[in-house]
Amino acid sequence: MPVQCKDNQTFLAKALPNVTILLVIPASMNQHLRVNIQRNVKPSYCSLQRFRFFPVIHYRGIPDYFQNLPNKTMKRLLAYVATGSLLVASCTESNLLDEKITQSNANGERSCVSRELLESKLQTDPKLKERYESIERHTKSMDEARLNSLGQIEIPVIINVLYVNDVAAENLTMDRIQSQIDALNRDFNAANPDVVNTPQLFAPLVADLDIQFVLAGVNRRKVNKYWWDTNDAMKSSKKGGIAPTNPTEYLNIWLVPGLLHRHKDLFGYAQFPGGNPQTDGVVISTTFFGTVGAVNSAYGKGRSTTHNVGHWMNLHDIWGVRTCGDDLVADTPQANASNIGTCPVYPHYSTCAGTPIEMFMNYMDEPHDECRIMFTQGQKSRALAVFAPGGPRASFAD
Repeated sequence: MPVQCKDNQTFLAKALPNVTILLVIPASMNQHLRVNIQRNVKPSYCSLQRFRFFPVIHYRGIPDYFQNLPNKTMKRLLAYVATGSLLVASCTESNLLDEKITQSNANGERSCVSRELLESKLQTDPKLKERYESIERHTKSMDEARLNSLGQIEIPVIINVLYVNDVAAENLTMDRIQSQIDALNRDFNAANPDVVNTPQLFAPLVADLDIQFVLAGVNRRKVNKYWWDTNDAMKSSKKGGIAPTNPTEYLNIWLVPGLLHRHKDLFGYAQFPGGNPQTDGVVISTTFFGTVGAVNSAYGKGRSTTHNVGHWMNLHDIWGVRTCGDDLVADTPQANASNIGTCPVYPHYSTCAGTPIEMFMNYMDEPHDECRIMFTQGQKSRALAVFAPGGPRASFAD
């Protein structure tokens, strides 16, 4: 007989103390229950051979979600436990396969993979490589006068919302969606109040890109899939997503409940200019979108979207694609790697040649939103080049 418990929270606290746990969900489990359990856990795999062929989910601590499960759902969950269909076991980081969650991800942090995805595609698609090299030649040919002649650029934005549960945390309200559009307009126009916190060394470099984002429409689709990968399935209606609205005229942004790359969760990712029009745009994990509502507290100023829209405009992470790499912008100092997580203390020196002070307050780095506050003049020139005549996004400036 399943354990009877009137207080779900008390039962789970006694049965499963606050340790890392594994839930092995059988294929026979009710789909709705499976989706509800998966909402607050992170996919991974356990090295124990008998677990290899089950969908395994890893969570450090007890999900708050279980504390609020309705009695009917809890009874069904307990029935799986009682029959042995749902296996519960302790597991440590050392039990995980090569795809194990890194320490940063275990603490809820993500890392950018947009440049990694671009590099992978360039290696396998000669035509894309040729197009991207042409874009780089075009970018280098731009001069300040030609870029200034563009005037203000208006970018209509289509938001494509994919949600499992019809709740405000997934099927976002219009207020929350508009709050992100407002954040983009502040960030790309140096109108964010915290720009005044730019260190004196970098203050002369702060740039106003003179780009206006306008919400042009919202598409919504209820789905059964909570976790999405970087394979662009969310951009295809045949694969359960939403097809893009004319990407030569609109910036498409897809919102998904959970986003993964190689079993690590992400803020989002973007397609650089020159790629397939049918997958062009930005993908953001819903938790990191907007500035109001159930947004992640550490990344609640909408700057994960600012960062990825920067990629859509051909801006690279400030560390390039490797330690002390090149972001192809002259006025951003070399950086060791992403400064993901808590804001570093300024001045924060890199170990790159000359030990420059890192510009961790740049939108193209990844610390918490409170310390990302600026684009540089060099980044402005590089971004605007894609909108200039002959550029891959020139249609937005017509």
